[in-house]
Amino acid sequence: MPQNVPSFDELMEAAQRSAVHLEMRDQYAVGDESDDYDSWLRTGRRDVDPTSEYWAPWVDMISRAVARGVVVRRARVVSEPVTDYIRYEHAGTVVNVRAGEQVRWLPRRRAADLMLPGVDLWIFDEDQVLFNHFTGSGDWGDPAMELRTEPTVVKQCSDAFDTVWERAVPHDDYEIH
Repeated sequence: MPQNVPSFDELMEAAQRSAVHLEMRDQYAVGDESDDYDSWLRTGRRDVDPTSEYWAPWVDMISRAVARGVVVRRARVVSEPVTDYIRYEHAGTVVNVRAGEQVRWLPRRRAADLMLPGVDLWIFDEDQVLFNHFTGSGDWGDPAMELRTEPTVVKQCSDAFDTVWERAVPHDDYEIH
């Protein structure tokens, strides 16, 4: 990412009203979670301790955002039956919720008629979109992130997120298939 583009952490720390995340991949392979994912595949147990080395930085950042009034929402569009990776994500989502995130799941078949962005994204305060670029295998692309602030791009992405959110199932009610 160019030097003049704020990092994800800086964008989250600067958010005042909202931070929403749209996830649409069925598999990610990002290095910072590979050990945790491999352990879950071997044991079936997921680290759900919000104070663990794995979770604490995220929980702290989200908790601070929520404490200052930021509404943090995450919507995941998933294929069913779900992949092992989505099972892994689902098993850890309890920590996202404890940190203050609202999380919903939308089966991909129920998103067929939606016009969705081509990549995952974050929208901060409804005026900045941070696109997340991944390789075909699910690792971070190059560049990994792209910040856009054009009002038409932000509105299109916000409208797409809102439509997914309205159709999606709250985490506590979503059953893995």
